[in-house]
Amino acid sequence: MDDYLEFEQPLADLDQKINQLQQQSDDSAESAEQIRELQRQLTELTRETYGSLTPWQTVQVARHKNRPHTIDYLSLVFDEFVELHGDKLFGDDRAIRVGFASLDRTKVMVLGHQKGRTFNDRTENYFGCAHPEGYRKAMAKMRMAAKYNLPVICLIDTPGAYPGIGAEERGQAQVIAENMYEMSRLETPIICIVIGEGGSGGALGIGVGDRVAVLEHAYYSVISPEGCAGILWKGAQHAEKAATALKFTSDHLLKMGIVDDVIPEPLGGAHRDHHKMAATMRSYLGKQLKDLKQQEMSTLLEGRYEKFRRIGEFVESEAVS
Repeated sequence: MDDYLEFEQPLADLDQKINQLQQQSDDSAESAEQIRELQRQLTELTRETYGSLTPWQTVQVARHKNRPHTIDYLSLVFDEFVELHGDKLFGDDRAIRVGFASLDRTKVMVLGHQKGRTFNDRTENYFGCAHPEGYRKAMAKMRMAAKYNLPVICLIDTPGAYPGIGAEERGQAQVIAENMYEMSRLETPIICIVIGEGGSGGALGIGVGDRVAVLEHAYYSVISPEGCAGILWKGAQHAEKAATALKFTSDHLLKMGIVDDVIPEPLGGAHRDHHKMAATMRSYLGKQLKDLKQQEMSTLLEGRYEKFRRIGEFVESEAVS
């Protein structure tokens, strides 16, 4: 039962019981009915569990080892993908993948963070934490997309930008700021979707768009819960407390106007059914692309600017003398 998270232990126990009964089944009507009843209980318990996830549990689901990554969506959502490489200055950052693709006969430019699954893949991809050359690569390809009137689709899944000395020496903060500025005025439709983790500037570096959506069990935050806990409580062991305080789950994000849409996941999370999740995302993208392509570019740019200007809530009160 390695696919189950700690808080899913009751689900794992039920699943194990169903598997045992199926192996021992004598094909009688009584055995079949018992299995169906347990499967019904498993479905109901899964719905109940995932309908009331805590913020920290949401983080665990967003980081699940079997959760679909960018390269999974590239093969399942899009009809074709031709990868483009390099930033023409330093190198080819494998933490960000970008290239031409098509969706229902619409040519698009797709880019996204890639974490990797095996240890070697994760090391090669820096665990999804991009360097400056990754963001420069992304921006260069987005400019190319605008030149040829191709919509841009960004898939966000990173705990944050790479924090190493080399990345800082090569202008990490500057290049993220430049990307945000350039994306805010890029003359082509942009759709951004947080598919797993949306951490800090690493997410914002490819996160400015006409539509910003988040998967139901993903999170989008100014900082990772461990980073927040380290700053406020001086220890990553307080990550669960930080996750609650940050209010970064999909329901909070929609309520506060940080995202435009929440894309529903299959029962039990996207990691349970990659194909169903991909079909839902494909449908969402098709609808949004059709809507955005009908709008004048000046209207898109104005709406994109106003969207990010409106983000944030505050309370005004008279100063106390």
